[in-house]
Amino acid sequence: MRRSHDRAPKARPPGRWAAVAILTLAGATAFWLANFAISLTPIAAEYRAGLSIAYLPMLLEALVGGLILGCGMSVVLIRFPSRVAGRDPFTKAMVLSAVVLVIVTVAVETPAKLSGGVSEPLRYLVIGTAFNAIRIGAMGVAVGSLARRRTTRAASAEPRPI
Repeated sequence: MRRSHDRAPKARPPGRWAAVAILTLAGATAFWLANFAISLTPIAAEYRAGLSIAYLPMLLEALVGGLILGCGMSVVLIRFPSRVAGRDPFTKAMVLSAVVLVIVTVAVETPAKLSGGVSEPLRYLVIGTAFNAIRIGAMGVAVGSLARRRTTRAASAEPRPI
């Protein structure tokens, strides 16, 4: 008589979480590098001064934010690819980037700028949204490129009918 714990575990596709981890790290890296490049510009220095943002903590926060956003995007792209509009993983990643940008702008940027006692809230909202578009766009390109490479490699490994 077999017991329930003697059964073989349900088979899962190999490497799903490994793929999520790789895509997350690639997305977070692209996000952070874009943030670092932006932070070297004069407009970013003015933005930080206007909002009293310290430089080094901002870099650390960008790393953590990139990991969180990259993980969310990667999980959706790997676990639910059919629920995202687009014909290939790159397009789907860019669609997810646009969705993430809208969510971040509406849920985080707008309330922070409009209720934070900033001297020129609309100006800083536009600048912050532009920075986020660059960072989140870079993350989408990195995640989408690697996801497309992953699916292309998996498709070429399958035997083709003669």
